[in-house]
Amino acid sequence: MNGLSLASALVLAGIAATAHASVISAGGDFGRSCYVAAKLQDTSPRAMSYCNRALAARAISPQDRVATYVNRGIIYLHRSAAKKAAADFDRALSLDSSQPEAWLNKAILIVKDGGGAEALPMVQNALDYKAARPALAYYVRAIIEERRGNIRAAYKDFRRAQELEPEWQDPAVELRRFNIRQSRPGRAAA
Repeated sequence: MNGLSLASALVLAGIAATAHASVISAGGDFGRSCYVAAKLQDTSPRAMSYCNRALAARAISPQDRVATYVNRGIIYLHRSAAKKAAADFDRALSLDSSQPEAWLNKAILIVKDGGGAEALPMVQNALDYKAARPALAYYVRAIIEERRGNIRAAYKDFRRAQELEPEWQDPAVELRRFNIRQSRPGRAAA
């Protein structure tokens, strides 16, 4: 594994461990419990039952239904059930195509699966629709740009993520890998 691939693998391990954008749901006890489970990365059968029971409720609002699909998708993602996670993110987007956390988590799923460029529009949608954690969107985009060999863009997005969430250590760790050189007048930067 070359340095870039190893670095990307380590970055993705960080995403897998810490970063998903859950959606607050006010839709009854089960909807709230599903949200908490997604936020805490609880992959237990009990957590899944909260989400399933919330979705089975007839009185769930459209917004809470979308949020619950996103949150259940996150739980599936943590369970390494990529197809089920993708299906839930797609269901959420079919109900609300401007749901930023669905776009962002779908992009994370693609990046975790080794994809890249095809997730860029999803990250942009997450930013355009005002994701709850724009720093996470910039971080994911930085990973994609680095994979594509666009090191300047990756550096810029890691920096933006760090500026937006200075207490989040992952962007700072990634920025330490970069060696910035100033170009001399008349010479291009290396």
